[in-house]
Amino acid sequence: MKIGLDAMGGDKAPGCAVRGAVLAAKEHGYSITLVGRENDIKRELNGLSYPAGKIDIFNASEAIAMGEPAALSVRKKRDSSIVKGVSLLKEGVYDAFVSAGNTGAVVCAATLSLRLLEGVERPGIAVIFPTLTKPCVVIDVGANIDPKPFHLLQYGIMGDAYSKHILNKKNPSVGLLNIGEESTKGTGFIKEAHMMLSESKLNFIGNIEPKDVYRGKADVILCDGFLGNVFLKVTEGFADAASELLKRELKQSSFVTKFGALLALPAFKTIKKKTDATEYGGAPLMGVDGSVIIAHGASNDKAIKNAIRAAAENVNHDVNVHVVEELKSY
Repeated sequence: MKIGLDAMGGDKAPGCAVRGAVLAAKEHGYSITLVGRENDIKRELNGLSYPAGKIDIFNASEAIAMGEPAALSVRKKRDSSIVKGVSLLKEGVYDAFVSAGNTGAVVCAATLSLRLLEGVERPGIAVIFPTLTKPCVVIDVGANIDPKPFHLLQYGIMGDAYSKHILNKKNPSVGLLNIGEESTKGTGFIKEAHMMLSESKLNFIGNIEPKDVYRGKADVILCDGFLGNVFLKVTEGFADAASELLKRELKQSSFVTKFGALLALPAFKTIKKKTDATEYGGAPLMGVDGSVIIAHGASNDKAIKNAIRAAAENVNHDVNVHVVEELKSY
C-alpha cells in the first residue's frame, strides 16, 4: 500500500506531517510519498529512523495557506503540495492521498482533477463520530455548504456504503439532522430532503436532534456542509472545555477528591481514547473518483498516522466501488 501525504498541510506542518508519516511506516508498513518542499521535508526527516525504502519525497515548491481562497489558489498554485498531491493520485503514483491542509483547496483540487464518481453530483466529507453506543458517520461536514435536497439523498447512499463496508454495519440506520424529530420541522430544504429520504430504499428513521447524535440513535447522520461543520466544531470545543474544567476543579479540590480521581484514572483514559479525534485521524472525501482523506488542520503526529491508516482502509475496502454500485441501484 502506498499513500501520498501533503507534507505542507496543517497548522504544525511539516513537522507533524513528517513524524506522523514515519509512525505510519513503522507501525503499519505503508510506503509513503511526502509531497512538499524537499529541503523542508529532509530537514524534518533528519535524525528520524524509519524502514528503508518506505519514505520518499516529491518536491512541490508551493503551499496553499489555510486562509487562502480555495478555487483561486488551486488555479494559481499549480506546484502546491495539494494540487501536485492530487495529480499524483490521479496518475496512479500512490493509492490514496491525505492532507491536513486547506479543506476547500483539497475539495476543489480533488473535484477538478479526479472528477466525481458516476452518479454523484457533489462530494461530501464523512466524519466518524463517537457516541454512547457505537461510532456513527456524519456527512457532510464542510465540502458543500449549499446543497440541494437530492444531494443529501446521495450523501445518505454514500454514508450507507461507508458504514456497511468500513464500520461493518449490515443495515445502517440513517437520520437527518434537524431541530426536531417531527417531519414538519425545519426549512423547506430539510422537508424536501426528508421526503426524498423517506421514499428511498435507505433505512431512514427520520429527523435526528443534535443531542441524539451522541446517544447513537442513527448510524449515518445527514446534513449540509455548513451545519455539519458547525456541529463538528461545537462538539470539539465543548469536549476541550469540559476537559479543561475538570482539570481546574481537580487542582482546587481536596486530597480525598484528588485521590479518588487517581483511582478513576483508567476510566478517564478510556473515555479520552473513545472521544479523541486523533484516534480516527481523518475524514474521507466521499464522491470523488479516488481515495482522499482530509485530516484536521490541528492534527498532531498521532492524528496524521491514523489519517494514513484510514486512507489505507478506504482503499482496502473498495469503498468507491460500493458507492457506485449503490448509486446505480437508485
